[in-house]
Amino acid sequence: MDSLSDLDSLDGADVVVVGGGFGGLSTACYLAGAGADVTLLEKNEQLGGRASRLEVDGFRFDMGPSWYLMPDVFERFFGHFDHEPSEYYDLTRLDPHYRIFFKDGDRVDMVPDLGRNREVFESYEPGAGERFDEYLEKSKVNYEVGMEHFVYEDRTSISDFLDWNVAKNARGLSLVGSMQRHVEKYFDHPKLQQIMQYTLVFLGGAPTNTPALYNLMSHVDFNMGVYYPENGLGGVVDGIVELGEELGVDFRTDAPVTEIEGREGAFVTRTEGAGEFYSDYVVSDADYRHTEMELLDEKKRQYDADYWESRTYAPSAFLLYLGVEGDVDPLEHHTLVLPTDWDEHFERIFDDPAWPEDPAYYLCVPSETDDDVAPDGHSNLFALVPIAAGLEDTPELRSEFRDLVLDDIEENTGVDLRDRIVVEESFCVNDFAERYNSTKGTALGLAHTLRQTALFRPPHRSEAVEGLYFTGSFTTPGIGVPMCLISGQLTAEAMAERTA
Repeated sequence: MDSLSDLDSLDGADVVVVGGGFGGLSTACYLAGAGADVTLLEKNEQLGGRASRLEVDGFRFDMGPSWYLMPDVFERFFGHFDHEPSEYYDLTRLDPHYRIFFKDGDRVDMVPDLGRNREVFESYEPGAGERFDEYLEKSKVNYEVGMEHFVYEDRTSISDFLDWNVAKNARGLSLVGSMQRHVEKYFDHPKLQQIMQYTLVFLGGAPTNTPALYNLMSHVDFNMGVYYPENGLGGVVDGIVELGEELGVDFRTDAPVTEIEGREGAFVTRTEGAGEFYSDYVVSDADYRHTEMELLDEKKRQYDADYWESRTYAPSAFLLYLGVEGDVDPLEHHTLVLPTDWDEHFERIFDDPAWPEDPAYYLCVPSETDDDVAPDGHSNLFALVPIAAGLEDTPELRSEFRDLVLDDIEENTGVDLRDRIVVEESFCVNDFAERYNSTKGTALGLAHTLRQTALFRPPHRSEAVEGLYFTGSFTTPGIGVPMCLISGQLTAEAMAERTA
């Protein structure tokens, strides 16, 4: 869809959108741009969903997503409304894109210069530089074909995939097999495999359970670049909200929804403390399971408790938000700390859930790029450790793991934080569940396993309630800020298709 004319059938419709994450914000903009009267109800005190912000004593933290990837998706989103991202926020390309500390004392930077990255690969394994080029060429093809024919087009049935045009475009794509097997075809060295697979964290998967198609993320990483938006990912939220207000969306915060009742043309959405809202349609960007199991009558559900229990959920996370005196060199804006063998960490997420003993984790230091996120003479830092969804989360366990993480940072990066921390907050499984009504406290949604990709994810249109739709990370195309933006378009298109 290259223009909003396809959505004209929604002109004049009254729509309530439940949830102000990127999926909800995107859907609201598309619907309002088509002439619908849109009210967005957000449970919490600020918009953005998991892209909330924490402000304490002069420090400002992005609480959730912190990587700005796939700039073309943002350009396409704003372009639908004849705008550009630069009208709402500026971008800075990071150099290096990120730094990796391996726990054997090795350190490597991935940078915008592909030639330098190629040399790094060659230094680990003879011939790997040439295979680096081949891998990126494959990932570029997967990205370009995959985005146009499998991401921006919502294929909801097997017959959609049997279409000749689809089969023709899919020829040569890495549609089956795992990322682990795919990467092993190109690189033997485990560190090179890790560099090509770290982005799976953003998809909520592991190398062994994520389809090889997602090698397209290496094109995103190396060819398209890693950016920092003005005011962080919260600044992107502000930009989309500003666009939504220009389009006429009525945003309501502190409006937790307690019940959705009715059908197309006669919905009532009840909230705690903000009243009742009547509409022709409802779109939920809230956790899909929460919407079905908690907000709908039992007879209006598509799935039962057994279905949701059988799903594979993306990891939760243990997060430490730290305001620190002084600098934190040699950490970069984006820093990864990886065991040389990370299989055990993934096993403790997906196979035998437990708090990791030798964690792989991510450190974000936006104060390396943005002077406004910390007071003078201080650094802004958060640590994110992926952990299994549904883990027991107690103050005692958090305290113990906090000490383990701080010790690990010092041992493997040389940065001692303990005596310099002036602000400290944690966020973990229970917080994801409480703040976002997140199933099992997942930080992301449904993992991108082969059985939970494309048409195997829950649908945008409810099969049980006419006029009820879903958007966000449980639906297609899936997890991540760019994917949730696209889900808003797919949801709006599904609504227009039914109302045309």
